[in-house]
Amino acid sequence: MAEEIEFYRETEFKDTKIGKLPEEWKTSNLGEVSYLIMGQSPPSKTYNRDMIGLPFLQGRMDFGDMYPNPSVYCSKPIKIAEEGDVLVSVRAPVGDVNIATSKLCIGRGLAAIRPDKNQLDAKFIFYQLKHFSARLVDLGSGSTFKAIRRNDLERFPTVLPPLSEQQKIASILSTVDESIQKTDDIIAKTERLKKGLIQELLKRGIGHKEFKDTEIGRIPKEWEVRKISDLFDVITGTTPSTRMEKYWNGGSINWLTPTDLSKLKETIYIDHSERKITEVALKETTLTIMPKYSIIISTRAPVGYIAVIQEPSTFNQGCKGLIPKRHDGIVPEFYCYYLIGQKQTLENLSGGSTFKELAKEKLLNLNIPFPPSKEQQKIAEIISAVNKKLEILKQEKAKLERIKQWFMEELLSGRIRVRVA
Repeated sequence: MAEEIEFYRETEFKDTKIGKLPEEWKTSNLGEVSYLIMGQSPPSKTYNRDMIGLPFLQGRMDFGDMYPNPSVYCSKPIKIAEEGDVLVSVRAPVGDVNIATSKLCIGRGLAAIRPDKNQLDAKFIFYQLKHFSARLVDLGSGSTFKAIRRNDLERFPTVLPPLSEQQKIASILSTVDESIQKTDDIIAKTERLKKGLIQELLKRGIGHKEFKDTEIGRIPKEWEVRKISDLFDVITGTTPSTRMEKYWNGGSINWLTPTDLSKLKETIYIDHSERKITEVALKETTLTIMPKYSIIISTRAPVGYIAVIQEPSTFNQGCKGLIPKRHDGIVPEFYCYYLIGQKQTLENLSGGSTFKELAKEKLLNLNIPFPPSKEQQKIAEIISAVNKKLEILKQEKAKLERIKQWFMEELLSGRIRVRVA
């Protein structure tokens, strides 16, 4: 049975050098409640990738997302961090914090903090340093690159609740972190599932037994191969003169750009643009209104953002629009997913020295599959369902991160206290 945690709001505070804190909390310099080990890089000839010696961490680049992630080992370490030590990046850049999950060799880009266990809980100081990372960054000095000196790190001001309360706070934050990590793991697995599904469904379809070789690879026997020009009208965009206020002021018509497309996350649908044009601009320029369920592709700077339009829209010269020629046989979502999977091909077809651009002629002549419309629909629905799952998972992760941030702000300031038996 999970332990029940009782919270209460603190009402009595005192002024300290690091702000208002509960009366019974203490403050100290980090060096007074812990032992600091400043990293030192061994000779490069002692490095190896054969797992001989101790894992070697040089700096922030080895931290990974959650835990240290060394790729090099050291046969003759000079400075060693023990399991449970708190690690701080102290050179170029400074201020990142992690925890050693095993004995490690640390280079000069890192420092290890080994708390006095009678005064300071390791995970508590880890979360405290994470929360006040901006203060750590401010410790950095130097003109070529920033570095934190030992003396400055030792003088870093530290909040000291009673040890049992530190441990409770650390336990709460660790629990939230574990939930975030589990959600991250599920997201990663779902991303892999999505990638595999797209590869399988867009090449092999659903339930087919017989296949044929074509110019786009092996596809189901009953599928056809068509050029984009057979299925879509391809439209080029433009930018109305920005000197003409009548083209922009009070505009209500979507004018999409690659930047708008780049902001899409787990959805392939777009219904809004940052800038809009007026009816006058539409009448007096060469812009074309793309109907709902057309496809838009960014074809320069960069190539390969793709979406399905949900509201009639125009777009700039950085995009091209695909308007289906036959609405009864074309499922735009299927072709959106297919073209997303062909991003590398689209980039390879692009030319230009300053920046890549996909020419209209190249796009018109691109070969694409043409399955029966019912199968297009089913494939699109399956991939969309996975996308929806990813969207929900990422929303859940964002919610957990907001909860963690709230707990850190309230618990580490003492505004919300944890009752300790």
